Amino acid sequence: MPSRADDNDLFRTLFETAPDAMVVVDAAGDIVLANPQADRLFGYAPGALLGLRVENLLPEAARAAHVAYRAGYMAHPRTRPMGAGYELTGVRRDGSTFPMEIALSPVGSGRYAASIRDISETQRARQALRRAQRDGYLAELGRLVLEAGNDGSLRVAVSGLIATAMGVDAVAVAVGLPGGKALPIRSASGLAPDVLDALADAFARDGLAARLGERHVPGAWILSEDAAGTLPAVRAALKAHGLSDAAIVPLLDRHEATGALLALNRKPCEWDADQRAFLQLAANMLAAAVLRGRSQEQLAHAQRLDALGQLTGGIAHDFNNLLTVVSGNLQILDAEYAGVGDARELIDSASRAVDRCINLTRKLLGFSRRRALAPRGVRPQQILDELGDMLARTLGARIHVELDCPARVPAVFADPGELETALVNLAINARDAMPDGGLLRISARLRELGAGETGGLPPGQYVAFLVEDSGTGMTQEVLDHALEPFFTTKDAGKGSGLGLSMVYGFVRQSGGRVVIGSQPGRGTRVEILLPTAPPVEEIGEARTPGSVTPGHARVLVVEDEPGVRKVAVRFLHALGYDTLEAADAQRALELLRIDRGIQLLFSDVALGNGSNGFELVREARRLRPGLPALLTSGYERSTDGADEALQSGVGLLRKPYRRDQLGEALALALEERPG
Repeated sequence: MPSRADDNDLFRTLFETAPDAMVVVDAAGDIVLANPQADRLFGYAPGALLGLRVENLLPEAARAAHVAYRAGYMAHPRTRPMGAGYELTGVRRDGSTFPMEIALSPVGSGRYAASIRDISETQRARQALRRAQRDGYLAELGRLVLEAGNDGSLRVAVSGLIATAMGVDAVAVAVGLPGGKALPIRSASGLAPDVLDALADAFARDGLAARLGERHVPGAWILSEDAAGTLPAVRAALKAHGLSDAAIVPLLDRHEATGALLALNRKPCEWDADQRAFLQLAANMLAAAVLRGRSQEQLAHAQRLDALGQLTGGIAHDFNNLLTVVSGNLQILDAEYAGVGDARELIDSASRAVDRCINLTRKLLGFSRRRALAPRGVRPQQILDELGDMLARTLGARIHVELDCPARVPAVFADPGELETALVNLAINARDAMPDGGLLRISARLRELGAGETGGLPPGQYVAFLVEDSGTGMTQEVLDHALEPFFTTKDAGKGSGLGLSMVYGFVRQSGGRVVIGSQPGRGTRVEILLPTAPPVEEIGEARTPGSVTPGHARVLVVEDEPGVRKVAVRFLHALGYDTLEAADAQRALELLRIDRGIQLLFSDVALGNGSNGFELVREARRLRPGLPALLTSGYERSTDGADEALQSGVGLLRKPYRRDQLGEALALALEERPG
């Protein structure tokens, strides 16, 4: 039977030759035995570990906790195999650290043996494996980004994918609007609807959207590391629903946050560098997908509006021709029956109806961007100052109006009257959305657009007008149609549905863009971007028509609509002109070749058969250089060749026109005659 001495020799042999570092610790925590592997692992000379307190092999910050743990273990000793406990950090004699795993075993009275293994390589392998797995998840995320039909479906798929990749309890995606105050949660994985609602309310109370926009340091915002406690409502909401920690990464739209990616956990996390990097990459990919989706939506919306613009512009043109006939005949009747009382009343009533129709077609042409503008440099501060008193009187005492425009905001290049009308239309819409009163804020700021900006605008400086209200807001369904003509949510008779469409048409025709953001119960925010004025403007002085006596000047009238042509001829005869008539461009050119007495060409712009008045003027002046010309149209300046013709002294008269307006335009055209 082996003796105790033999057992001791066997133990020492095994102790000395064990592949792992081993130490034996007594009840006081001193090392009483250490094998050569322990000396090498911790960087000590042979025998130097003996008598050393075992806590000296741990980082200073962990020593106090280890003393308490050691006392508990000695009170209830038990065998703990390698890998069953948690990982520790070892400290070598030179101060360097390394990760280690420890197995514990009682050996005799008041002593225990600790087997220690350096797991640096194991840990690196684990990290490499985790990184490889996360790379696979990122590849899958990239596939989803490319294949997703819209950012909504993408967010739903992404939430579950990120939660699995990071090993967290829940992931949520909150997406708002650029510069918006709200940050609603659009999709989530692992969270019940009531939790989503509670978190969304907490985001609003803490102003998370604004705080994310203020963060200049990229990366995740870890709640457990936020010593200042800047999000108390979010913390309380998390705690109330069993969540202890959150990592929040903003979804950036260039220089501002439009949403956030949130990883949520029920237990506090360390959020290592790999997790943070993965979360940031996922947020970047998701933000890019959201931006792409919005750009596609904006493009499709712009295309729909452009198609509507072409339709409404064509309707307005045809309607203007009809109004020219109606208005012209009313003017003729007015001249002939001015002294008849009953006739006078009927003519005035019909004329007022025509005027209302004219205003309607002007709005349609504004939406279709086919109405002439007179842009010039105008200071936004001046526009807002002039609006202030008027809005205060118009909107009523229950609407508090705030105007904000720093003096340094440069001049904007736009038609001042149309710009003021656009802002008034937006203000009236805001008033209607606040029946019980509220806040209306109109501000102007300088915006610099880079080469990669969305919206189809060229890079450069723009002035951004913001009209914000605290009203009822709009649902997404209403928002999708808000800019379309005749679309309105107001009761019958209380709105034409053309206010926002006019704003859209004016801004687009002025080289800008309109962006509307709204949510039910959270108000509406409309941003108008318009180009800044050039540093020096060359503005010609307005001409005053001279006193030209028409005499028997001969005018060639070219108009494909017989009714309109008849009215024009009657007007010209009443003004003292001699006339010739043509229904198309070909007949007009034949008359110009035949009759050298024609002194002025008066033509419609749209002549049918693919020809137009601008081309007719060009061909006519090849036959008769310097021939005075006057054009008329309901389209105004939308036809090819308009700019060239207008620069060469061709006047443009808007339909429907009055007889005195026609006379003044003809006088100006004849003044352009050479010599």
